Amino acid sequence: MNRQQRTKLFEFQTRAFTEGTVECINDQWVFFDDETEEASLIDEYLHQEVEVFRFNRWKKGILFDGGKITFGDEMVFLKNHDHVRIRKHLIYSLERLLEEISDDSFYQFITHLNSLKFSIYDCIYCYNHLTFLNDGDRKNGVNFLIFDNQDEICSVQHHFCYYEKRNDRFEFTLNSGKRMVIEKITS
Repeated sequence: MNRQQRTKLFEFQTRAFTEGTVECINDQWVFFDDETEEASLIDEYLHQEVEVFRFNRWKKGILFDGGKITFGDEMVFLKNHDHVRIRKHLIYSLERLLEEISDDSFYQFITHLNSLKFSIYDCIYCYNHLTFLNDGDRKNGVNFLIFDNQDEICSVQHHFCYYEKRNDRFEFTLNSGKRMVIEKITS
């Protein structure tokens, strides 16, 4: 699995976006979150990737000052009541953990998490013990992750031992009591 394949898995995660509408109020663009109904200045998302719904499809671009969005060499301006979605950011420690694990472990973790109706964007807590270990010969420990999809809570313990072989064991526990364990050993 290469970087492009990993990116594809990220792109198709549920709840990966904050969706809402925009309005120009007092010469400032305001974003109204559909889910929380909170308002924030769109300027918080400057120079980030956003998508605007135009002509019955989502167009991906980069947001600039004044409600300007560039799509490659094309440029458009936001209009009142445009439907906009902004990609959520992963928790930094989770992002680092996903970079550290092998491709097979990455794929197994994401697909099993998705099968339980959770997205990596549902992560509300991640303790990544790997970041505290030196690049020595042996890495051993446990990472703790908590996911909330607004229907259920999922706790994940990631047991790892990286020495002569790479051993990743993921223990998923839902608040309903359902449990699942997957283990991936690679040389």
